[in-house]
Amino acid sequence: MAAVDLESVQGTQKQGYALYLALERPASPGHARSGIGGDEGGGAASVGTNPGTQWGAANTLFANIQVVLPGEVVRSHRHTNGALRFIIEGKIGHTVVDGQRYPMVPGDLVITPSWSWHDHANESDVPILWLDSLDAPLVRLLEVGFREDYPDEIQPPGEGNDNSQARYSSGGLRPAWEPAPSTPHTPMCRYPLEQAKAALDRLAAAEAGSPYDGIILEYTNPITGGPVMPTIGCYIQLLRPGEHTECHRHTSCVCYHVVEGSGYTMIDGQRLDWEEKDVFSVPAWAFHEHVNSRDHPAIVFSVTDIPVKRALGYYREQASPSGRQ
Repeated sequence: MAAVDLESVQGTQKQGYALYLALERPASPGHARSGIGGDEGGGAASVGTNPGTQWGAANTLFANIQVVLPGEVVRSHRHTNGALRFIIEGKIGHTVVDGQRYPMVPGDLVITPSWSWHDHANESDVPILWLDSLDAPLVRLLEVGFREDYPDEIQPPGEGNDNSQARYSSGGLRPAWEPAPSTPHTPMCRYPLEQAKAALDRLAAAEAGSPYDGIILEYTNPITGGPVMPTIGCYIQLLRPGEHTECHRHTSCVCYHVVEGSGYTMIDGQRLDWEEKDVFSVPAWAFHEHVNSRDHPAIVFSVTDIPVKRALGYYREQASPSGRQ
């Protein structure tokens, strides 16, 4: 599908296009390029390069597909960029973030906060693939990009395995014998898919949801209730069978990854079809609506720059005055 041509609307110049990257089908010219990208610590990546921006899938975000081969290790390093991994395929893999080891299971969201030591490893006999999203374009614009390699190939993991789940995943409860974490990012670096799907199903049975996004949940910092990182917001949504959302636009850009199901999204009057494992983006201030054209639910993960725009007072949302496209 060709990139969607977007025009200036009410004085706001949209500098991006609707980017589409199919994981299992060859990407069309101009939609993605192959090379080493993402973390730059190892592992091949398909880098989502939006022809309407200077760098990355959106003006403020990367949306890459990173592949770590069987037995491969991504060397430990850290950088100013905040990053996340949404695991797409694989068996047995892990990441170590500041000495804490986290499993990497398909459907998991794994957070790597800014300036955190991290390395990855694939211990299985099949490749591990994940959506690799960073705030690198924003960091580059602000001229605050720094990177450092760890002295050794990997950092020694601490005791235990993902103790943040035991500490912070119980919905409003945390250990009372220690002070609350004061970092601007979430202390819980792994969010399993089964928990998110269970929450979506519970809400779908009780609520109508958003007219623009269906049943949509934000991954949050369990201490503050805010976003998982100060520069990146993460969401997961469920579109019911046959659901056609209302049309709206907002000043945040969004990169989507289709976890389950298929459908299409209308973006400023043009249709973009998607299916499981696809990645696509919607530029800021572009009218859009989602359609689940199948007889089973669709689940879509998304990454946005909403935290930055809200913090600066620039976030704005508007329903389409003319209804659906």
